[in-house]
Amino acid sequence: MRGLNGKRVILTGGGSGIGRAVCERFGEEGAEVAVFDMNEEGAQETVQHILDAGGKAKAFKVDITDRAQVDKAVAEFEAGGPVDILVNNAGWDVVKPFLDSDAEHWKKLIDINLYGPLNMHHAVLPGMVENGKGRVVNIASDAGRVGSSGESVYAACKGGIIAFTKTVARELARKGIQLNAVAPGPTDTPLLAQFAQGDTGAKIAEGLKRAIPMKRLGQPSDYPGIICFLASDDAGFITGQVISVSGGLSMHG
Repeated sequence: MRGLNGKRVILTGGGSGIGRAVCERFGEEGAEVAVFDMNEEGAQETVQHILDAGGKAKAFKVDITDRAQVDKAVAEFEAGGPVDILVNNAGWDVVKPFLDSDAEHWKKLIDINLYGPLNMHHAVLPGMVENGKGRVVNIASDAGRVGSSGESVYAACKGGIIAFTKTVARELARKGIQLNAVAPGPTDTPLLAQFAQGDTGAKIAEGLKRAIPMKRLGQPSDYPGIICFLASDDAGFITGQVISVSGGLSMHG
């Protein structure tokens, strides 16, 4: 894709699943990748894959809910040059009907899925504004567009990320910053395995799979193309958009 070679990318949750696949694709495109993840071992494995393929990457152990950790890691990466691209991919969920959940559960979901990305934006966007350019791709969810049983607070967070993406895209368009969101459907990742724990989660996961018109779960390899496209020069006139990648589970006009 045009314009990714030599770009500097921060991607959160790059130690496994969709995040790892996207990091590896950025590496293939010639970008320098900062892999942010709480799982330092997983982040290092992703980095090694990129290095073995001839790319450039570095791992950072970061809890995105901790603003001090975020600021420290971003500053360390920015010491080598400006951040051109931010991909907010890290997330967490456990299936639980809302009336069976509690404030502790809500807080963890909101801290990771909403406050975490807010921390990342607030740390990275000032540098992009100063440089007069930048791309952000936020990984939302179709749960945030159409709802999903057992994921009420998670869906609220992802709906918030979608609204936030559109709003900041409007605010920063004249500064040369573009923000878009990708909304995955059910995907075969460690998060889905965790999601499917227990009878309720397993039934919901199986029901989702049956409902997908393409009759399969998404794979991590289904996402790097659209995410890297939105970060590339080929998407130079696209901002504030939400694109579902869900095998047709949800279709938006």
